[in-house]
Amino acid sequence: MIYPGLVSITFRKFTPAEVAGWVKKAGLKGIEWGGDVHVPHGDLGRAREVRELTMEHGLATAAYGSYYRAGQSEGAGLAFERVLETAVELGAPTIRVWPGTAGSDSVDEEGRWKIIHDLRRVAELAAKAGVGVCTEFHAGTLTDTNESAGRLLVEVDHANVSTCWQPHNGEETAECVEGLREVLPRTGNIHVFHWWPTGAERHALADGAERWARFLEVIKQAPGDRYALLEFVKGDEPEAFLKDAATLREWLA
Repeated sequence: MIYPGLVSITFRKFTPAEVAGWVKKAGLKGIEWGGDVHVPHGDLGRAREVRELTMEHGLATAAYGSYYRAGQSEGAGLAFERVLETAVELGAPTIRVWPGTAGSDSVDEEGRWKIIHDLRRVAELAAKAGVGVCTEFHAGTLTDTNESAGRLLVEVDHANVSTCWQPHNGEETAECVEGLREVLPRTGNIHVFHWWPTGAERHALADGAERWARFLEVIKQAPGDRYALLEFVKGDEPEAFLKDAATLREWLA
């Protein structure tokens, strides 16, 4: 089953209560709460508050969108234990983490394995708390290409690690589908948007109907449940969000 939701960083300018209100109004089911503004890493009081207001709005916490970067954050002062305890207080079933700080072409084998070992470590810590770990699928990390993203899951080789998925900016539909099939058995939540051809050019989600029809056809073949989470909207405006939410719900119906 695919449930519609929102990545909260879409509306950093709004309070958690305002975000939850918009999500409820849009008829969506869940929220990935961000670890920068809405639920900062280590702020357990805020995590409990947001957990409660999420439930009060009849919504679910789809994930904790952390800014933990494997292979780098621990040494820079952000302990994964702090991220994990925040996710537990929030009631998040999974934590989104970033696989490194640079694109795959810029990372040598030693650097790649440093990231892999850290992903294994945090996955084991999270598993003990009953929480999953899902890697960001994004430029500037080890998931910046289809080949590297698929290879990373094989190298990490941990049952508690999956990957989020989203189309790489500027990538043609067929190539996106190929990459999605590569990671499909280990795919978690999906980040949904229509930017073309670059991230600076945001369009209404309905304009991406042809591309997303192809993507969703594949995603629906994946085992288990997941969220399709709207991430950013045209003009960062709630009205655009409501239109995109209606489009997403129609696609998933």
